[in-house]
Amino acid sequence: MNQMSNDSSVTQFLLLTFADTRELQLLHFWLFLGIYLASLLGNGLIITAIACDHHLHTPMCFFLLNLSLLDLGSISITVPKAMTNSLWDTRAISYLGCAAQVFLFAFLISAEFFLLTIMAYDRYVAICKPLHYGTLLGSRACAKMTAAAWGSGFLSAVLHTASTFSLPLCQGNAVDQFFCEIPQILKLSCSDSHYLWEVGLVLVSASLAFGCFIFIVVSYVKILRAVLRIPSEQGRHKAFSTCLSHLAVVCLFISTGMVANLKPPSISSPSLDLVVSFLYSVVPAAMNPLIYSMRNQELKETLKKLIQSAISQQH
Repeated sequence: MNQMSNDSSVTQFLLLTFADTRELQLLHFWLFLGIYLASLLGNGLIITAIACDHHLHTPMCFFLLNLSLLDLGSISITVPKAMTNSLWDTRAISYLGCAAQVFLFAFLISAEFFLLTIMAYDRYVAICKPLHYGTLLGSRACAKMTAAAWGSGFLSAVLHTASTFSLPLCQGNAVDQFFCEIPQILKLSCSDSHYLWEVGLVLVSASLAFGCFIFIVVSYVKILRAVLRIPSEQGRHKAFSTCLSHLAVVCLFISTGMVANLKPPSISSPSLDLVVSFLYSVVPAAMNPLIYSMRNQELKETLKKLIQSAISQQH
């Protein structure tokens, strides 16, 4: 088999476009711009509100601030490049640009899943062990857990990116996706040994992700049991309502990820892959601020004050 090295053969990759006609390309540009600005505004407001209001300096809000930072990062890696390509009618992304996209997206998505797992633990302690909440989730413990989530995501991304881009590529340079992601780069490889190494890494990551998923499920089973033991209906509603935002975000994150990675190859097509990847790479980052701001009363009040203050300053 004629194997070509990465360095000599591939200097850029060609991304998949959302449409062939110029009118539709511009429509996609404006659609992506609207979603991106909404995500910037929503996550930016949450970060500002939590940073400015000392009433929101709680473990849950600290984790939420980090979640918003991760969401801002992940959507900024994929959407601006897709917008640029639609606007200028091009498909190209440089080799280094593609490697950066793979690394940063893998880093932020992995860190986000670890952080959502920690947030499930936060809700479990708040409802099942309320008397120990201050001890188990002090500022130092929160900082350590958050650093562990970011660090684990970084390590995972380093391993995946290094193994993926050490592969010799001999299947062209057309990526069947609107951004660079590992499964699409692997399709361009012609080395079975390297491919098996990457598959091994994917299996390890999948096992870790499954472990996190089981931890979240077990946490919520225990939370549900504790909530059902609360005698008053108002108390039950108040206790469980603090979990609904996190539960909705976890369901959105996991369901879009599962659809993207577990759909049968028989129903796979470039256009379907494009839609599915949009669901898991863009939608959660845009929806998370809305989900949290609607359910958290203190956050809602702070956001209202911030917006009113900004409006009054303009007048």
